[in-house]
Amino acid sequence: MTTINIQQMMADSGVAFGTSGARGLVSQMSGEVCAAYTLAFIQGLNLARRGQRIALGMDLRPSSPEIAQACVAGIRQSGCEVDFCGVLPTPALALYALVEGIPAIMVTGSHIPFDRNGIKFYRADGEISKADEAAMTGATVEVDSVTAELPAVNPAALDQYRQRYSKLFARDLLAGWRVGVYEHSSAARDVLKEVLAELGAEVIGLERTDTFVPIDTEAVGEADRQRGRNWAAEYKLDALISTDGDGDRPLIGDEHGEWLRGDIVGLLCAKFLGADTVVTPVSCNSAIEASGWFRQVIRTRIGSPYVIAGMEQVAAGGVAGFEANGGFLAGNGLSVDAKSLAALPTRDSLLPALALLAMARGQGVKLSGLLQGLPQRFTASDRIQEFPVANSRALLDRLQADDTAYRGLWGDSLGAPVNKDTTDGLRLTFASGDIVHLRPSGNAPELRCYAEAGDSDRAQSLVAETLRRIAG
Repeated sequence: MTTINIQQMMADSGVAFGTSGARGLVSQMSGEVCAAYTLAFIQGLNLARRGQRIALGMDLRPSSPEIAQACVAGIRQSGCEVDFCGVLPTPALALYALVEGIPAIMVTGSHIPFDRNGIKFYRADGEISKADEAAMTGATVEVDSVTAELPAVNPAALDQYRQRYSKLFARDLLAGWRVGVYEHSSAARDVLKEVLAELGAEVIGLERTDTFVPIDTEAVGEADRQRGRNWAAEYKLDALISTDGDGDRPLIGDEHGEWLRGDIVGLLCAKFLGADTVVTPVSCNSAIEASGWFRQVIRTRIGSPYVIAGMEQVAAGGVAGFEANGGFLAGNGLSVDAKSLAALPTRDSLLPALALLAMARGQGVKLSGLLQGLPQRFTASDRIQEFPVANSRALLDRLQADDTAYRGLWGDSLGAPVNKDTTDGLRLTFASGDIVHLRPSGNAPELRCYAEAGDSDRAQSLVAETLRRIAG
């Protein structure tokens, strides 16, 4: 039996909370660390009681089964029972936990590189809050066993998730459409294909692999951009759908194979579902307000816990949340063709993908046609990987401390900033209307750059040039 103070363990191991659960290098995520986090979750949130089930799921990273085994050991040590749901999308596990009224643990590193992984925690009513994280990090636990065999898989969670959408939309919704699914190593690849087929689509699976592929829906590389164009032309696709590794962020391509930006996906999805209020991070496109579609737009820090906290403050009307990565959080009061949609306040990829396909079919247009008439604001984003958080913070401190410091980075090319927003990182709006936003990632040692401009090429060049100058 080993006594572990979670705060000290975080400092020693480097496995700490980011914007979406505990994350770290696989080499840091020992059985002891993962079992300790599991026990801290159960102890810190006072979940241990006789017969308490805890749902457990994982993604397809090579390190995930071993981490899940440590979680099993921790759950059993606490006296709780393991309800093992196997490999499945994170939103599928969250939905199951919500319906069953039980806590859940998801082993996933989402979109970050395969040498890293993470653990995400859910209460019976949804994602844990920042207050819950504080309770966990303040805990001291006794760790006994650090590994156990994985139980047999309970398929109920995945079945429930599939039926949520196959029953919500018309059975012939996609009849006559050819939809490509970029499968790679997504935990959502099979259920995504199944739902699309059930709704009448001809589904073409593309590039399924057993090697983990870290798809980042906020920073799609040029290789994946070109793949999308090639697939659309080769297979004569009407749409192209993919997700990140754990299936909570969508990647949606139009009939030309051009990937849609996540915040535009969220904007369109919220409109389709009849949202009155939208809650979204400060990094998302200002077209959300400019569209005039919503009674209220609430801006938050980046990360689903902040979006959820904002959604919880809305007293009435249809509420939707989404992030720049395309992950969509369904609040209360939303519907599809007069069918009520049960709330699922965690990032989801299937809902926005299906909503956009349904929206296009309903309007009699291709996916690209949904963009016509939107305010002409374009966003882009990318990152510098292996960029220490301390370096990111020092850069932002320097830019914020001196009104002229930004000239050392951009020269006179952008003119003077007319607004500085420090809600999350540093977001500068220039007199030209161009916007540049810098912030350290909450999940990995990366510096992220977001930009917004009046045309797509300008937004892309702002990101590329900013990161080039920072990298030196």
